[in-house]
Amino acid sequence: MASSQTRIEEEVTGFSPARSETRPVRKRRRLTKLLLLVLAALLAYTAFDLLAPRASRMRSFDPSEVARLETGMWRSYYDKRQLRLYNQMTELLRSQYNLPFLRSNTVAYQAARAAFVFKGGHNRQEYEKALPYLISFYTSIRKVSDIPFDIDRAARLELQWWIIHRERDRHQSGDLARALAGLQSELYQLPAERFAEHARLRADAMTIRDTKADDGGVTEADWPRIDELLHASWQSLFNVVNN
Repeated sequence: MASSQTRIEEEVTGFSPARSETRPVRKRRRLTKLLLLVLAALLAYTAFDLLAPRASRMRSFDPSEVARLETGMWRSYYDKRQLRLYNQMTELLRSQYNLPFLRSNTVAYQAARAAFVFKGGHNRQEYEKALPYLISFYTSIRKVSDIPFDIDRAARLELQWWIIHRERDRHQSGDLARALAGLQSELYQLPAERFAEHARLRADAMTIRDTKADDGGVTEADWPRIDELLHASWQSLFNVVNN
């Protein structure tokens, strides 16, 4: 009799305890399926971003944009603004090296880490602690580059000009420019003398920053001249590799 009464109440009210209990279960199952689909999509995107083949035409860059970003990165580096430097590097890698979002972040980390490890060094042995990060950085660039440069040599040439610049009092005035030209020679597989103008202009920009810093600090009035030299430097490099 009670069972019949219950069925009658269910028919009248449309309420069933059994059906009521299954609704939350079904809702949880749908939510779980949705979360799994989102997770699968994220994993697929991550794999594609980090592992899918990419190609970068090393000669096809915007010299004005590279100069703008380099000026900004110099300011961030010397102001010890690591996060800003990191963001500027990711922008450079995405816009000029055709790296996707996640990959640009992992590669930028290697570059920024190398810079600040080097910054904390006081002698060659300590400076060379930055080398593994530079090798990792150039390994990533080589994977997308259309020019077959030597990864280890490029990393060591990068570190070499950093050291010459840091220890400039121990070097002749032309050493920094020669080191800068040597790096581009390796990256573009062209004779170093073809990059003499690019290297000289870039070295001149560094000299202004260094001299002003030694004299009490770089002012806002100094940065436009530094930026102007860097624009001329990267334009010169662009002209060399595209002619």
